[in-house]
Amino acid sequence: MENGKRDRDDMEVQPSPRKPRVLLAASGSVAAIKFGNLCHCFTEWAEVRAVVSKSSLHFLDKLSLPPEVTLYTDEEEWSSWNKIGDPVLHIELRRWADVMVIAPLSANTLAKIAGGMCDNLLTCIIRAWDYSKPLFVAPAMNTLMWNNPFTERHLLSLDELGITLIPPIKKRLACGDYGNGAMVEPSLIYSTVRLFWESQGHQQSGGGTS
Repeated sequence: MENGKRDRDDMEVQPSPRKPRVLLAASGSVAAIKFGNLCHCFTEWAEVRAVVSKSSLHFLDKLSLPPEVTLYTDEEEWSSWNKIGDPVLHIELRRWADVMVIAPLSANTLAKIAGGMCDNLLTCIIRAWDYSKPLFVAPAMNTLMWNNPFTERHLLSLDELGITLIPPIKKRLACGDYGNGAMVEPSLIYSTVRLFWESQGHQQSGGGTS
């Protein structure tokens, strides 16, 4: 009886599972109009926070985001910082996240990441990222921009960092051209990330603090 009670007690003190923490990010591409949909895809499975660049705000509708998703912009980067020891937002978000997904990834932000630039909240997170944790990018740009030699060089740099590419697809683009460069659908981005996460043995993360 004592052994049975001890086993039950041991089971009761096990930390309860939590959802994966996914940091979703959008940079300045027309495909940012799908960012709200992307957030909705992830929220049932994961805890979600969102980071957007200033130029992405031209395309995405903040009201399209699920109400439980906190949205961070460049304005929040230092607004709560007053003195040494105060939290630094891009570090706090990097620590919080189990996974990061940039969708859409514009040609400009791709070039910034490949060059190590960190001139906004999004790229500061990338520069401070812990590459033992997965990071996915889903590019979106004009076909000629996608086929530009710089793009291949920049993608090689991302690959060396261990960043996973979710390649664009061929379709009629926002500019009217037909060709490769369109971001894949949010549902495919979600399924790709979730399958990868679960293939690593994480049905759900273990307990932890937020």
